[in-house]
Amino acid sequence: MTFLEIILLAVVQGLTEFLPVSSSGHLVVANAIFESLGSEPVQDLVEVEIVLHLGTLLAVLVYYRREIMRLFTSDRRVIPLLILGTIPAAVIGIYLKKGLPDATSDLVLENPLVAGICFPITAGLLWWASQRSEGTTNYTQLSWQDTIKIGLFQAVALLPGISRSGSTIAGGLSVGLQRESAATFAFLLAIPAIAGGGLLEMLEAIKEGTTGTPMDTLAVGFAISFAVGLVALTLLIRFVRSGRLAVFAYYLVPLGLAVVGWQLVG
Repeated sequence: MTFLEIILLAVVQGLTEFLPVSSSGHLVVANAIFESLGSEPVQDLVEVEIVLHLGTLLAVLVYYRREIMRLFTSDRRVIPLLILGTIPAAVIGIYLKKGLPDATSDLVLENPLVAGICFPITAGLLWWASQRSEGTTNYTQLSWQDTIKIGLFQAVALLPGISRSGSTIAGGLSVGLQRESAATFAFLLAIPAIAGGGLLEMLEAIKEGTTGTPMDTLAVGFAISFAVGLVALTLLIRFVRSGRLAVFAYYLVPLGLAVVGWQLVG
């Protein structure tokens, strides 16, 4: 893999991991476009995906370092809530990837038509979140029932085109969280999700063996995904605070319509 390829992948990963536009949906559509143009698949993706996920994970850890430290002191009751909120996505994700035949799993998770249909659904969630009156509850006061509800919102984001950050923030707002508190819990919940995804990719890499990607190339990807991810996360929080998440819908709706039209007509 060249430096240019990993730079492009790292920028896309850093932006779409946190901005509510669905990184998985963009990846599925991009792969379909490249395939339709006759391009060969990009090589060495297993190791690269691990490194890029680690970069975005570090961005979350740095941005929310104070909240993470409080998990081990005054906010210890949040730790079991994070575990509980992760269970729906973990169970459904493992079933989709390991419990179904490969062809069925690919039809659900790697289908650009599914992504095209789901982009406007994400837009609807973001519009709803922007119109909803701000709640009064802090994430440290969540009940286990409300935590499961938020976890189910995160599980829906396993579908390409459904934004994990957008869906989970909307889930937090639906149970009465303050805007910024909903975002904080969503990204604390992202830590086990991103780490778990990275672990699965690492196990896959061990199974397949090293692809020989140079360490300096991987280091560049890690640094860029971290830096871009930190900027994207900071930008998203500003949109959350001002209640302007709906601005991303103006991108997602035409994107979804274009992808669906391409898949059905093209």
